[in-house]
Amino acid sequence: MAFGTFDILHAGHLHYLKKAKSLGDKLIVVVARDENVLKEKGARPYLCEKDRLSLIKALKVVDKAVLGLSGDKFKVIAKYKPDIIALGYDQKVDYVALKKFLRDKKLKAKVVRISAYRPQRCKSSIIKRAMFEGKSKSKLELGTDII
Repeated sequence: MAFGTFDILHAGHLHYLKKAKSLGDKLIVVVARDENVLKEKGARPYLCEKDRLSLIKALKVVDKAVLGLSGDKFKVIAKYKPDIIALGYDQKVDYVALKKFLRDKKLKAKVVRISAYRPQRCKSSIIKRAMFEGKSKSKLELGTDII
């Protein structure tokens, strides 16, 4: 199981999902709800949750994509009972709370942190900043191999 906002899908996301898939037989991807993103990051995502979910569902590497549940972001884990939970290299997760949730629900999921893929270029915050701050002549010019 993998989690994410997946706003402005890029090569770093694909790396994360491919690595997550390689850890098991099936990959379930949980796309964060708009309201949860707002609460966690202080801003709504650029793409709405339905659009982000559609993009993730279209990826061959993904066996099933679902929206997260409102409020408690760990509840979806109890619903699907994954063997492995793959976290992105920079994903902010309360690891202690996650392990407690797994213990309380008697779930045996292994938590794995996935390595970074070109974090100096393939990171949502960097790509968004370049796109939305009018930096047309930045290092992220059209035609580069970002995606």
